[in-house]
Amino acid sequence: MAQFVEHAFDGDVHILRIANPPANTLRTEVRAGLLDGIAAANKEGARAIVIIGNGRGYSGGAEMTEFGKPRQPPSLPEVFEAMEQSKAIIVAAIHGYALGGGLELALACHARVAAPGAQLGLPEVKRGFVPGAGGTQRLPRLIGLEALKIIVSGDPVSGTTAGKLGIVDAVIDGDLEKGAVTWARAHAGDKFTMAKYRTDKIAGQDMAAFDAAAKALLARSRGQESPKGCVAAVRAAFTMPFDDGLQVERDQFMGLVQGEQSHALRHIFFGEREVARIPGMPADVKPLAVNKLVVIGGGTMGGGIAMSAANHGLAVTIVETSQDALDKGLARCEANWQRTVASGRLSQAEYEKRRALLTGSIDFDGAVATADLVIEAVYENMAVKKEIFARLDKAARPGVILASNTSTLNVDEIASATTRPELVCGMHFFSPANVMRLLEIVRGAKSSWVTIATAMDVGKRIGKLNVVCGNCDGFVGNRMTGKRGPQIEKLLLEGCLPADIDRVMEGYGMAMGPLATGDLAGLDIGAAVRKARGTVAPVADAIVAQGRFGQKTGAGYYKYDEKRTRLPDPLVEQIIVDLAEKMQVRRRKIDDQEIIDRVMLPLVNEGAKILEEGIAYRPIDIDVIFCNGFGWPAFRGGPMFWADRQGLAVVAEKLAKYAAETNDANLKPCQLILDLAAKGGTFAGMTGAAKI
Repeated sequence: MAQFVEHAFDGDVHILRIANPPANTLRTEVRAGLLDGIAAANKEGARAIVIIGNGRGYSGGAEMTEFGKPRQPPSLPEVFEAMEQSKAIIVAAIHGYALGGGLELALACHARVAAPGAQLGLPEVKRGFVPGAGGTQRLPRLIGLEALKIIVSGDPVSGTTAGKLGIVDAVIDGDLEKGAVTWARAHAGDKFTMAKYRTDKIAGQDMAAFDAAAKALLARSRGQESPKGCVAAVRAAFTMPFDDGLQVERDQFMGLVQGEQSHALRHIFFGEREVARIPGMPADVKPLAVNKLVVIGGGTMGGGIAMSAANHGLAVTIVETSQDALDKGLARCEANWQRTVASGRLSQAEYEKRRALLTGSIDFDGAVATADLVIEAVYENMAVKKEIFARLDKAARPGVILASNTSTLNVDEIASATTRPELVCGMHFFSPANVMRLLEIVRGAKSSWVTIATAMDVGKRIGKLNVVCGNCDGFVGNRMTGKRGPQIEKLLLEGCLPADIDRVMEGYGMAMGPLATGDLAGLDIGAAVRKARGTVAPVADAIVAQGRFGQKTGAGYYKYDEKRTRLPDPLVEQIIVDLAEKMQVRRRKIDDQEIIDRVMLPLVNEGAKILEEGIAYRPIDIDVIFCNGFGWPAFRGGPMFWADRQGLAVVAEKLAKYAAETNDANLKPCQLILDLAAKGGTFAGMTGAAKI
């Protein structure tokens, strides 16, 4: 039987090691083991008890798989009660991470020590609820108002910062367990006031300052409910006795954890782990070693990819066609880094370390010959890309993988320009590549498992969230968003203005509405794609014909001031009204729900087709792509999650209705939706995975 808490001894100091890999979550057996260990240590006369985690960290918090199930005893509060009754002082020794319930366990100890690089945080807000084991009450009692930001943002702080804030009593370099034992023995006779009983940090708090801090933090929440719950619980810490505050925290936790937003956030949380599992990939496949990356093209995208590599310690060379273009590309990277230094988010020393990893060259063959992996990042033109891949095939060493950053083009056709199609794949980064987390890895018809494994390994190493998908026009995300364009055009002609659509979608929680996003990306890019495909978009084409390409020209669907603030433009309204009259479309008032439906339904229908075709392995892959690459709020769960919440029978009915009313073939409900709706099924309930 597995031992979930190991009990060791160093003289009169007892050591309880949490042993529940990989994250040391506080499952039932861990809680029971801690309770038994504390009781045994006190029975045996221990002077001090050190609680530490085996492996990579202290504890990642609650066992998420236990959510929604009857909780088995002992509860964390029962463990905390035993800690309070302990005659021996209890010291948390934190390395790696102490997150959520893991940090709450540490806060319930008499004292805490940490490694400098440890990460301490209460990320429950990012799962749609509030800390539920006293974190909102104990942390403010330790550090005062600073606790509000940590709890509402959910962002962790380092061990060093935790020491400065007063969360931990000592920061220990070197062997943490030995250092913690020594520290605990030296302080065993000290009188500790546990966080529950501290009042010095909360007494006399200026609640006007609290309200101002809360307002600033909530301004970033965009409709998410859990930050408001966190504020209410932390407010109770400053205004109520501990037990009353604990009840407020519990009420907030129970109300939020059962809500749709929390279900959505947990859906994405587990989904981001699920997408790393690739059905059919042999277990013995190993990625190739990549120590040197070469990026072809030093534009915005190529530079962003290179920055991502250097940011994470991977040597990278940008290759350009001329010295002038190369200098501009490198200068753009330097300027981006320097802005981060100026903001205080990057030290000068770290900047210099990253900059030293980035080099440039105009010697195509010479630079490519040194590469362990090449990523092409030039503009979207098949002829150009095939020409480059033919050159790469000759210049790169045998066995080196060649990847394209194409966002829409056929990876198999690109690979056909080489003699190594099995070593070609897509690595579709999202702009800005040094910021955006998503990486679509496109598996071509001949891409080998080693190629995919290597692309995934490099993506993970440079901080990206990989989602593997099949090869088709636009892959997953761009293919789906392309299908909502006709409905947006029709909404504009039938009665909406750009601000109406963006207001509704941003109210839903999107980072930017679809029309503002178009202005940011550049309307000329979409126009070029439509021209190549022989399609039209009357409103968008008319706006582009006026030389309005978006933010870069100061005008698109909106006009922009010198700070790029978007403003409604009467000229665009007139263009839309004139087109509607010319096309004999009668304008009307369109309510918010219809806007949501007509923007969402094309995405869902195309997503279902993508699943039918095996372009995506699972519905969750689609949701993860949208929440990490397209500004979809994670607390809404993604388009396939949205469809399940509507009910697929309702989705099928609305698709058929709008397909008929708007003459849009994209909305004809696909067979998968009809089949699932007929049997009361859901996307989430689909079993098995497609073969890409």
